[in-house]
Amino acid sequence: MLTQRQGHRLDDWINDVRAGKLQPLHSFAEGLLIDHDAVAAGLTLPYSNGPTEGVINKIKLLKRQMYGRAGLALLRKRILLTIARN
Repeated sequence: MLTQRQGHRLDDWINDVRAGKLQPLHSFAEGLLIDHDAVAAGLTLPYSNGPTEGVINKIKLLKRQMYGRAGLALLRKRILLTIARN
């Protein structure tokens, strides 16, 4: 389902898990049902938020490196310079 974008099979998979005996998967499947539309879209659509997550990860790394060393102005400049390089 994940690699071949087969979100249409999500409901069948959840029903199979509910019929099975693995209790940890039961709670996982129930959690998927809470936001079913978003999960199905994530398994079906070709869009990815990977680039955004990469930028956020980079910003958090810079923030941890700068903790307690300088003010917000320097942190802002480092973030903008780092993002501009890529």
